[in-house]
Amino acid sequence: MQTIALPIPSAAGSLESYIQAVNSVPLLTREQEVEYARRLRNNNDLEAARQLVLSHLRVVVAIARGYLGYGLPQADLIQEGNIGLMKAVKRFDPERGVRLVSFAVHWIRAEIHEFILRNWRIVKIATTKAQRKLFFNLRSLKQGLEPMRLEETMDVAHQLGVKSSEVSEMETRLSGHDVALEPAVDDDEAYSPIAYLSDPENEPSLILEREQASRLQATGLKRALESLDPRSRRIVEARWLQENGSATLHDLAAEFKVSAERIRQLEEKAFNKMKTAMAA
Repeated sequence: MQTIALPIPSAAGSLESYIQAVNSVPLLTREQEVEYARRLRNNNDLEAARQLVLSHLRVVVAIARGYLGYGLPQADLIQEGNIGLMKAVKRFDPERGVRLVSFAVHWIRAEIHEFILRNWRIVKIATTKAQRKLFFNLRSLKQGLEPMRLEETMDVAHQLGVKSSEVSEMETRLSGHDVALEPAVDDDEAYSPIAYLSDPENEPSLILEREQASRLQATGLKRALESLDPRSRRIVEARWLQENGSATLHDLAAEFKVSAERIRQLEEKAFNKMKTAMAA
């Protein structure tokens, strides 16, 4: 079996050489394919795996060409497809009577699809199964560049087995454009989300300052409460520090068997003492 060392595609020149190289690798017969697959399965023969991969690299190139419309480098699409091919070779069962090329197409496309979804937009536009189906089929099903009419939307939804609302949403997403988070260096008037996404109230330094002030207040309040006698502390806590409703002057008057006016006086005296303690 002929073997060939293949360059890694990275630029236009090397990509062209790569494509020429993979197209020159002879195709395997069914018997050779089964033999190599059995050697890989039974003996973990890496040379057999290599031959299976090499003979199908041209298939990856052919499939990757179908995804050039997404604006991603062909070399990257091919590399991702090659990963899918290697996964297929690893999982291929020669005893099922299916050729490797038929089995590998699913894995190659799956890896290319994942790559496109990760890189086509900064914000992912297709996360559910229905959205992915729409993402990779809506372009070919849509007639022209104009927004789809209701009849067209319903027809596409019927063909793909999804909701009409999902078709409309994906059409809107695909027709959008990425916006730079920050404007160009020399363009002070350029529209950019960074201008309104930042919240000055949530600056880390301000958050830290507020947290520190809150801790100091809590510490001072605790110290001030500890300076009170038990009855005065009970009045302040019941009147102002209860989470489930505050006690009234009359409630505390009944508890301590004094008048409501006396509770008010004790409360005022406690507040003055607390102010002095917190200022110290």
